[in-house]
Amino acid sequence: MNWYILTIIPVLGLLVFVHELGHFITAKWAGIRVEEFGMGFPPAIVGIRKRERGGWEVMWFGRSREIHTSSTLNPLYGTSGGTNSNSVEASDHTMYSLNLLPIGGFVRMSGETGDAYDENGKPDPKSFAAKSAGKRLIVLVAGVVMNFLLAIVLFTIAYTGRQPVSNSADPIIGSVGSGSPAQLAGLRADDRVLSVNGVPIQSFDQMRKVVSEAAAKEHQHTTVLITMVVRHKGLSSDTTLMVHARAHPNSGEGYLGVDPKVIMVTTPFWQAPLKGIALTFDTIRLLVMTLLHMVIGLIPFQVTGPVGIARVTGTIAQSVLYVGWWWLLNLTAVLSLNLAIFNILPFPALDGGRIFLVLLEVLRGGKRLKPEREGLINLVGMAILLLLMLVVTVSDIIHWGS
Repeated sequence: MNWYILTIIPVLGLLVFVHELGHFITAKWAGIRVEEFGMGFPPAIVGIRKRERGGWEVMWFGRSREIHTSSTLNPLYGTSGGTNSNSVEASDHTMYSLNLLPIGGFVRMSGETGDAYDENGKPDPKSFAAKSAGKRLIVLVAGVVMNFLLAIVLFTIAYTGRQPVSNSADPIIGSVGSGSPAQLAGLRADDRVLSVNGVPIQSFDQMRKVVSEAAAKEHQHTTVLITMVVRHKGLSSDTTLMVHARAHPNSGEGYLGVDPKVIMVTTPFWQAPLKGIALTFDTIRLLVMTLLHMVIGLIPFQVTGPVGIARVTGTIAQSVLYVGWWWLLNLTAVLSLNLAIFNILPFPALDGGRIFLVLLEVLRGGKRLKPEREGLINLVGMAILLLLMLVVTVSDIIHWGS
């Protein structure tokens, strides 16, 4: 087993924590009673909460939920898919919980299902539903904003360190794939390519072009014989190699199975934030355009679920020992922006869907949907999302080794 795949746990944990922290901070600012801030989804493992008379109480395995709630927790309610219920014994102190299923998190606010009254039937001024539309919109959009800011911070941190850059200007082999045509022919990392099929080579990109032109002439065969003259690192003499290159390589394989030499560059400290902000907006534009192109059918609709993300994260985590934190920080930043864009979509059960309902309320002159109707909309949306996640997860597992 590739244990690096477990890197997905702290990566997703950071993204979810920052997202829910946005909801939590703005809810406190708006004067909303936050009943629970949970990492992961129930069943609960442990929770802590400040006592009314001072000190802290520790609650194991959801004990407080059994004591302080009158109905079964509904996992389809709550900010970002959290839980919600009508409290029998409301407390102004938030419970901070760690839950068994490490696939998300939630902030549970009083009155989040639309009920603006307390257990005695009196208006509850600390209820989410009792707040103005403006404050509710701020609370709902805060998670997306926090993921956006996190991406800027991560990109900035990445730029303050050393960044790996492919050196395509020099014809030097950086890495050789296991079992690739280059490895079978004896090509090694740090070899300098002098010529290919008699053509003098001045850059890695030129080598690729010469090999691809040779492969194009052999479209009826699976391999093409390439003659390469290289100089191994530390030797003064040249070596001639015969490489059976792939004539029709699969995506990501390449004709030879080699990558250019990676060099490390640094960015002046004062430029890092500017580059971090620029890369954030460039990435958002790329993600949005990709999503639009998939919707209108310009490119195939492809979605990667938790299993696929874990696989990619594990692979990139392995490179930290060789090229530093650049790629892992970048991946985490991109995932944060993906989470922000996904959550802002106007789909039921997502933050964007709930924002849409608040905006609809404003357009209707303050007239709200009935809590039962809003709950049904979110229930259907959550069911569709869970079904989609199941389909994507099964697809990721099927294509695991491909």
